[in-house]
Amino acid sequence: MADKITLTKQDRIKVWWRHQFLQGSWNYERMQNGGWCYSIIPAIKKLYTNRDDQIAALKRHMEFYNTHPYVSSPVMGVTLALEEDRANGAPIDDAAIQGVKVGMMGPLAGVGDPVFWYTVRPLLGALGASLAMGGSIAGPIIFFVAWNVIRMVFEWYTQEFGYKLGTSITNDLSGGLLGKITEGASILGMFVIGSLVERWVSITFAPVVSSVPLDTGAYIDPAALDAVAQESGVGSAILQALSDQASGLALSATKVTTLQQNLDSLIPGLAAVGVTLLCCWLLKKKVSPIVIIIGMFVVGIVGHLIGLL
Repeated sequence: MADKITLTKQDRIKVWWRHQFLQGSWNYERMQNGGWCYSIIPAIKKLYTNRDDQIAALKRHMEFYNTHPYVSSPVMGVTLALEEDRANGAPIDDAAIQGVKVGMMGPLAGVGDPVFWYTVRPLLGALGASLAMGGSIAGPIIFFVAWNVIRMVFEWYTQEFGYKLGTSITNDLSGGLLGKITEGASILGMFVIGSLVERWVSITFAPVVSSVPLDTGAYIDPAALDAVAQESGVGSAILQALSDQASGLALSATKVTTLQQNLDSLIPGLAAVGVTLLCCWLLKKKVSPIVIIIGMFVVGIVGHLIGLL
């Protein structure tokens, strides 16, 4: 029986270092797949000595991948464990490895932004800026050093955590644990992405459905504001306008209702969800993401020219 192939700490350090450059070959079709494949090359060379096996492994890691670059490390750790067990004969196929990656990257992407972009970086930036405003050169140095030390240490320990977790997952393949984790992570990822659709996708339909004149007293009268300005000054007129608006008066004498307002009154974000589902359906039909992006550009430009968007 052949000796078990194991990734040493040195092997994992090589992967961790390459993983720092995950965004190095970002593209619109498969996002971070190039950087991901580059990162895992040292492990693939160690685990698979046969050239054909190496090529097959690199091909499966050129599939779509995209998440926050700093929380990608636990995904890498789990993937390393899966590849190691597969190289040692465990019944792990390409779909299982890709499923774990896709299932984990969605939820983790939603965690990375608030933790790093909205918390750690602003805090370090404020600290560095306060020192720099006092004339200290230590401000930008502390920001640069502290930021990189925090993220690199975080990425190393989370990769190690994922590697150890991945080994325990593959030990219970017969019990279906891997499938359950993949399914659960996929559901959570879809939930997170679905909740952000309205925030990320913006569609506004421009056609006017109705235009109704308002009765006198239902809107802010410019002539009345002019009279207040002449009598008490411009400041008083502005205060009067703000007070009238706060009390519910319209800004114009005509109430205009657009198609977008009617859609929002039914289900806010309905068009955004529809476009997202359409893109998912096209991707399922093997339509290239580049074609979808170009198509959306064309539809947006044409829709604006004809007054629809």
